[in-house]
Amino acid sequence: MRLIILLFTSTIFFSCVNEKNDWTNLIDKDLSQWDNYLSYRHIEGYNGDQPKDELGNLIFPIGENKDQYGVFTIVEENNEQILRVSGEIYGCVSTKKEYKNYHFRLKVKWGDNMYPPREKLLKDSGILYHSIGPNGAEYWRSWMLSQEFQIMQGHIGDFWSQANSAIDIRAYPPESIMSPVADKSQPFIPIGSGEKISGYCMRSVNFEKPHGEWNTLELICFEDKSIHIVNGQVVMVLKNSRYLENGNKILMDKGKIQLQSEAAEVFYKDIEIRNLKSLPAQYAQYYN
Repeated sequence: MRLIILLFTSTIFFSCVNEKNDWTNLIDKDLSQWDNYLSYRHIEGYNGDQPKDELGNLIFPIGENKDQYGVFTIVEENNEQILRVSGEIYGCVSTKKEYKNYHFRLKVKWGDNMYPPREKLLKDSGILYHSIGPNGAEYWRSWMLSQEFQIMQGHIGDFWSQANSAIDIRAYPPESIMSPVADKSQPFIPIGSGEKISGYCMRSVNFEKPHGEWNTLELICFEDKSIHIVNGQVVMVLKNSRYLENGNKILMDKGKIQLQSEAAEVFYKDIEIRNLKSLPAQYAQYYN
């Protein structure tokens, strides 16, 4: 019996060690695994056109790895390295590597600072996954073609299509001025570029913690499928990730991961990723 208990305990121990070692840390003091991109200090009334100065001349984006403004910095809190995103200028940090079939997770909390054009709106950021192509491909001229795991006050886990992407989501369909709302019990409906429903879906339930507290967000991506998880709760089930090009639907199942700067101060920590060889059973059930 003693031998059995010892073997059982050892199995649990090594399982925990393997679980921990599976994860790759993506944050360090130099943000060495990330590039950054800054576009514009957008102002109220922006309409999607390339901004112009007072003389009518086009303003060009700041560009890649030119963050002399300190939009993306590492700060320390309780001996932890934390990514501070000031939000003052629209842009992002992007992983240098592309990823496919993975479990990504991080912790996020809001700061206090807000900037135009969102000073009177909800604080906003986001995780952009399967990010491909050049920055500045979408409406705000700041991010890549991608799928968005929305991070917004009261809306953590929403979906946005970025540029010409599309996906299918288990959701109640929209009606009148109401948006589609994610629900695990509902059929998949197509949303995004080339579809009848424009590129937005609301998360199923708000599981966000109070201001100043850390929220744990997880993103499961396997083949064309993805799961948005907020503080341990599945808030959206998605599949058939794709983009539309010249009328053709093209599979979109890998790419870089971006974290947005979008006119609100936000903090990120414990940014980690691990490879998946299959879709875990607890999430595979949503595709039956």
